[in-house]
Amino acid sequence: HGCMVLLLLTWVDAVWDLEFTERTPLDEIIAEELAGSGDQAFRTLYQCLLDHASVYHVALQSIWAILGENEVSIEGLVAVLSFFVLAGKAKAANVQQRVSGLHAASLYLLLLGIPGSIANKVFHEVFLDTCSDLTSHCWPQDCGKKRKKDGLKSSQAEGKRSKPQRPDTPEVKSWKSEITQTQLEMEVDEDEEEEEPLHFSGHDLTKIRDAVVLLVQSLLRLLQTFSLKDRPQSASNCTRIFSKLLYFEPVIGEITFAARKDITKLRSVPEMSFYGLQLLCSPTHGDQKDSLRRVFHQLLYVILMMNKGKRGKPSLLVPSQAILSTRDQAIHFVCHLVDELKELALPFLHILLQHICFQMVEKSEFRSHGAQAVGMLTSQMASTDYACFIKWLFNYSRHSKMVCRLFSVDVVMVLLEQPERRLEECQDPELTCFLPHKFLIQSLLFARRMDDSPTVQGHALACLAQCLELPSFNVTRAVHNLFSASEKMHTMEFSQQSQKTYRSLPFRTVEISAADGSDCDDVLLYIFDAAKENLALLLRRVKDVKTNVRKSALQALVGLLKHNVIPMSWENLATLSERCRDPAVSVKKKALQCLGELLTAKPECSVVQKAWLQGVVPAVVDSENSVQDKALEALDQVLLSQVKPYASRYLDASQRLTWDLLGLLCHDCQHLGRYFSRAFTIWSKQNKFTQTFITNLISHTEADHAAGAWLLLSKVVASSPRLPYGKILDAWDSMVSSKDVNVTTCCHILCVMGDIAAHLNEDTKDRIVNDLMSWLKTFTLSLEVICAAVETLCQYGRSENIKETQAFLNHHCGELVSVCEAYLAGIILSENGAQNFNEELMVKHLHTLGVASLNCPAKVGKRTVLLVESVLTTHSDKLCGDELPASLPLSQFKANSLPTRVRAHGVIALGKLCLQHEDLVQKYLPVFARELEVGTEVAVRNNVVVIMCDLCVRYTNIVDHYIPNISACLRDNEAVIREQTLIMLTNLLQEEFVKWKGSLFFRFMVALVDPVPAIASLCEYCLVHLLLKKNSEMFSQHFIECIFHFNSYNKHKSYNKFPQSEREKAQFSLKGAQHREKRFRIYRFLLEHFTDTQRFNISLKINQTVLACFADKELPLDADGAEILSETFNILSLKEMKLQAISTPAGGASGEEPEEENMATMAKVVLQAAQKKVVSQVQKKAFIENTVPLIISLKSLLEQKRSPVLRELMSYLQVTMQDYRNKVKDFFPGDEQLAVEVEFALKMADKEKEMEKQMDNCSLTGEAMAPTAQVTLHSQDSKVEMVILLFPQCSVQGSPIRSRPLLPFNFATPQLPRPNPMSARLVYTDR
Repeated sequence: HGCMVLLLLTWVDAVWDLEFTERTPLDEIIAEELAGSGDQAFRTLYQCLLDHASVYHVALQSIWAILGENEVSIEGLVAVLSFFVLAGKAKAANVQQRVSGLHAASLYLLLLGIPGSIANKVFHEVFLDTCSDLTSHCWPQDCGKKRKKDGLKSSQAEGKRSKPQRPDTPEVKSWKSEITQTQLEMEVDEDEEEEEPLHFSGHDLTKIRDAVVLLVQSLLRLLQTFSLKDRPQSASNCTRIFSKLLYFEPVIGEITFAARKDITKLRSVPEMSFYGLQLLCSPTHGDQKDSLRRVFHQLLYVILMMNKGKRGKPSLLVPSQAILSTRDQAIHFVCHLVDELKELALPFLHILLQHICFQMVEKSEFRSHGAQAVGMLTSQMASTDYACFIKWLFNYSRHSKMVCRLFSVDVVMVLLEQPERRLEECQDPELTCFLPHKFLIQSLLFARRMDDSPTVQGHALACLAQCLELPSFNVTRAVHNLFSASEKMHTMEFSQQSQKTYRSLPFRTVEISAADGSDCDDVLLYIFDAAKENLALLLRRVKDVKTNVRKSALQALVGLLKHNVIPMSWENLATLSERCRDPAVSVKKKALQCLGELLTAKPECSVVQKAWLQGVVPAVVDSENSVQDKALEALDQVLLSQVKPYASRYLDASQRLTWDLLGLLCHDCQHLGRYFSRAFTIWSKQNKFTQTFITNLISHTEADHAAGAWLLLSKVVASSPRLPYGKILDAWDSMVSSKDVNVTTCCHILCVMGDIAAHLNEDTKDRIVNDLMSWLKTFTLSLEVICAAVETLCQYGRSENIKETQAFLNHHCGELVSVCEAYLAGIILSENGAQNFNEELMVKHLHTLGVASLNCPAKVGKRTVLLVESVLTTHSDKLCGDELPASLPLSQFKANSLPTRVRAHGVIALGKLCLQHEDLVQKYLPVFARELEVGTEVAVRNNVVVIMCDLCVRYTNIVDHYIPNISACLRDNEAVIREQTLIMLTNLLQEEFVKWKGSLFFRFMVALVDPVPAIASLCEYCLVHLLLKKNSEMFSQHFIECIFHFNSYNKHKSYNKFPQSEREKAQFSLKGAQHREKRFRIYRFLLEHFTDTQRFNISLKINQTVLACFADKELPLDADGAEILSETFNILSLKEMKLQAISTPAGGASGEEPEEENMATMAKVVLQAAQKKVVSQVQKKAFIENTVPLIISLKSLLEQKRSPVLRELMSYLQVTMQDYRNKVKDFFPGDEQLAVEVEFALKMADKEKEMEKQMDNCSLTGEAMAPTAQVTLHSQDSKVEMVILLFPQCSVQGSPIRSRPLLPFNFATPQLPRPNPMSARLVYTDR
């Protein structure tokens, strides 16, 4: 009291004049005396005032009378309290100042809550707000700048406190911060110089926390008695303060939101804060609607896990456990308010849901939590309100922003997990159609499969697969219906571009009309058989250009197959297998995973087993190691690990699957053997094949599935240390004596016998060699077994002494050659040979002769060669000494009576003879080449291609002269020969036995436009994935010559000068208008695989070697020249010719701009923008210096000759100048007339585009239609049929039906700009 009396009235007046915004200096003596009063004085005064503030206290005398009797000035008391409050608010305040400030603020709030405070002029709005928000200033936000610096270095500055004793606070830097870490550390160093580092002990923090609790309790007491009805700003500040305090400390246990009177029983600050928000929603503090709007608006950012400042874009919080817990509490609090206030709160619940959707970000973690929040909040709605929200969500799912469409899919998935609403619960019949899960799946989820954004497409397809895992029968039935042939469907899709600018949304209802969309909306109207078209679309998505779309489509396809929604056909399964060879590594891994899931779900389905093998086994030789490892792991798990001892006929499901798969590898999937062998080569280095494994495997060689066991044995024997040779020899004896042995099993047994040869004694070896020779001489074996038997025979003859080995081969293989030669002579030279002729025996003798001759070239005589030659020509007396003329083909001689199959095998046999004799190569190569030209037998010509390519490996220089003859087969009439030639030449080019010389490159280009799509696709694969990797300049080196070659133009001094026959020129020519599409398909293919540097250089080279030649009159401008010049201008006008650095928008593809960016993506965008600017300037300079003079000269020349090429020239300029439409005159300073013409052409092009848009949006009859989408929904027998009738947007002036403009608003429904009525157009093809 003594201190109070001594206060100077001037100081009090000064404090009130400044309205408590600044701390006014006080006399040092008085200030020291006030500071020395300590916490006890505050507590005593607080308790005294608390007694008077209690509603249950009956005071004999009011506090105001007591203060008056003691001559205590109310204004002075408030001023003194402000002295402590403002001192505690300072950044450099110590612990005592902060605690005293909080106590003083509590006293003021308590004093303000006592009846009579307004009359005694205690209330001051600024001071009230300062006291209420003092916690944010007094609670230490950072324990010392040095810790902050350390935190930055350890990447822990975001969302974490540096002292463990204090609870977390939501201080997170903006994702879009442009301050680098270096700048932050510099700022930290500056702060260290300016301010003393503050350190708080655990005891200090406890004291401050107790004072904070007292302040919050005082604020709650104030709100219980003091009305903020006429003070909306204070009510808004209190709402914001309580929302911030929700993060103050973690809550132990669950919070109950029942109404309380005793504030002291609230355990934590967040619990008090929720109670404060509840108090603010009471009628005491004004219109409850305004209060609810304020509270829900603040809780919106708690639910979104964002930190919303007073202005600007909200920043994301780190979703820690504390943040997630606070978010869940906020959601439960909203549900409590809705449950308590019923109809009063429902409109704001709708608004809250809409803003959660509308302000969602693209990050998957936030979308997932946001969707869960929407699901929890919608569960509080009655069916009618729920249907209204779904109707809004339907329009929201077609919003122009990509993240909105993406989030709508997440929301649908959460809503599908809830129980389906009953139609009779909805009071509005027009809204019942929105209640079934079928509507969510078909109209919201499945509709996104055609979205403009690949991200949305992929997410929708992935979620479609997840739907089948849900327990709801109606959900799975709705998915079945999408692929059920019994339904017809009308689907309307809107596609939009992303909205790039951030606008702070008022908290009001977000109106989204059904016609909302961007200027690039695409409207698709399909009336089709749902099953066929939907499945076809899904299969197309599996081959989409975007990686994430392909991955999601694979997941969807597997889900449909697993649940028998679509048939388990080979077409559907082959699509899965093909993706195991996808260009993208992530897609390959996803395909392998999907095949594994499907095999687990359908282990007994043979088609699935085959598809699994087709996908997994070839992946063993993938170029990516991680894919190899995944494939090897799958094979090991399914095949090797399930080989167990065979004790009885019982096999469990896993074992049956293993032997079924091995059986397929032995029969239907034999072509996978090479890849399968590669797996065992890798495993052998890992010592996977133990003695136990071998023993288990051999126990299966006598079972019904013995073929699979022998297959595995043939792969593992070579790398196994010890084997039970007795059992293997018993199996060999059984096979030799048997007359009915499977060919594949026989080959595998022969392979095993060959691998164990080194471990057998000489007697056993001799016995087996005799068995093999006897077996081969019977000529009853199949061709595959003959090859395997000869190979095994050779293995038994191998020794360290090469001469001994060759003597063994000469003896045994020479004997086989002699037997075959004798048989051929008996058929060909004998007069009765035709009567004894047997086609099968003839083929086997020729095959045995060819295989055996490779091992004993010394035993092959001239008679043998002539006998084989005679198989191909005629039985004449040529064997007596006449040789076959080199200039004539095999077919030019008198035709013999031997079938084509025999002649085809004769070619192979002759080729094998040539492999060991160079003189035979010289003799027969011209014959083979001529046969390719005039031969008529497909099998013979196919084998000739194979033989010539094999000879090229051994006799490269000799065969190189005949490469044009081989490559000419790329235009053969038979598809099988074109494909064989393509494969063989690609192998030779890969190994560099053949070079890109002469016309070879251009013949490969012609294969790109092969009439058989499979061959064209194979050619593209060979060029891009095999050959281009070896020579990245290959395409750009040949590009200009393609123009001259495919137009058969040979007047240029440098290009198209390689030798070709007239037949070859005609065969590979693509000249003429009828082939224009094929030529440009080739040009586009080449340009698509150019780098920007190559595009830039090729443009300059075209100027120098094509345009300059016509401008300088080196090339005549005749009819052929005009065609070349016209085609050149058309090529320069192609979009593929544009530099990607200029044509690709910064930040990614259009419509895919991320909603939030981190510093790495921002740096990338800035770098791309700078690169684009530099490249554009370089290109502009090159165009002005190199191209413009040529264009001016050519234009003058073309005008003189009145050439129609002038039209292509102007079209080229029009395309080129699109990006420089405002600088046309700068490009053509020497020809103003040309500049004017280009400007005019650009204007006319714009008008044509606008006219095309108008024509697309108007009916053919010229009748105007309403720019609305009418949705008619009928409900019958719990089934909902949706028919969406679409009218093109083309309104007439004065029409009563117009698009409703969307105006901005408050915590209301977030609105969009009005769509352009000319933006929609019909599209009938898949994007």
